[in-house]
Amino acid sequence: MSARHFVPEQLLAEASAATDGLDDFGDASFRPALDALCAALDGEARLSDVGRYALRLKLLGQLCNRLRLERAFRTHPEIAHEQIAPPLVIVGLPRTGTTKLHRLLSRDPRFWWMAFWESQFPLPFPGEVSGQPRARIAEGHKLVDMMTTAMPKLMAIHPMAAEEADEEVKLMEHSMLSAFDAYANIPSYVAWLDAHDQTPAYRYLARMLQHLQWQKRQRGISAQRWVLKAPHHLLRMDILLRVFPGVQVIQTHRDPVTSIPSIASFIDTLWHIYSDHADPVAAGRSWSERMRRGLLHTMQVRTSSPRQFLDVRFQDTVKQPLEVVRCIYQFIGGDLDAATAGAMRRWLIEDEKSHTTTHEYTPEQFGLSVDQLKRDFAVYRDKHIQE
Repeated sequence: MSARHFVPEQLLAEASAATDGLDDFGDASFRPALDALCAALDGEARLSDVGRYALRLKLLGQLCNRLRLERAFRTHPEIAHEQIAPPLVIVGLPRTGTTKLHRLLSRDPRFWWMAFWESQFPLPFPGEVSGQPRARIAEGHKLVDMMTTAMPKLMAIHPMAAEEADEEVKLMEHSMLSAFDAYANIPSYVAWLDAHDQTPAYRYLARMLQHLQWQKRQRGISAQRWVLKAPHHLLRMDILLRVFPGVQVIQTHRDPVTSIPSIASFIDTLWHIYSDHADPVAAGRSWSERMRRGLLHTMQVRTSSPRQFLDVRFQDTVKQPLEVVRCIYQFIGGDLDAATAGAMRRWLIEDEKSHTTTHEYTPEQFGLSVDQLKRDFAVYRDKHIQE
């Protein structure tokens, strides 16, 4: 029998030791998920030595964060009184303009948003002075440099920037109920995830947002509501609407015939960071099926909550982004003031300069075909895609 590297009890003990003996990990719903994840990482992922080390370090860091989060709530009970207003959430397949919209809306100071460095280091480092996260920001920059140097095509697939808005799925990973198959091929964990209630992941997200919001107040930042973004929500839209009552959702649309192979290329790139045996066909087929189910689930949820959703076409986001923004403000009942519009225009100019690399691939590289994608996504395409 091969050696086990992801042993839950060992990880928990190491996290406790690394945090000076803290032992309150919070809501215990993460434990069965951690067990399933560790078993899959050991038994299926075929990780390289580097990948095994990196993912183990990732899980250990997240467990340490859980311990520190519970301590923060005990030490500063006012965190629990932070009110999370109904957020504005951007969803859609990856590669459909979600990141562009997210970062564009983050120019508005009325929105709370989470930077990449916060997603990676959401809890203050030991000894950090309240309101002064300079060390975490610096580590965020180092991490971006490391990732883009190791995998240059990441910039063409998903622009990386330490101080730009990024996805809250990194916060949800702390629940151990998340898209860990973005890093490795772990089908047994995905099957386990699909069979279990993922409400605890969204409750934990709300708890993490409370703490981030409280931290921002310590830095003198104030806002009205969060703008969030993650394709992850497509499969869990019912839970998102239930845990965050009043949430408003912007759904972006682009033909899956174009976007799904791009997603497959992204996942294949990530898998190769952690494994020398990553299978591009497995990446393409598993994530194509996941996204198909996610779109169908969201379509079903929308039938009972249509007024909570606004549709945005990828082509419009690319060609007339400020017109799209104006539609969004009309949807949320807000106004786009001149100063915010100016900040958005300046960001669009700078963003255009950053697009210096291309992302090349074919569906066949990932076990996909145009005909198959048209067939699999027929219901969604009939409703949302104009050929």
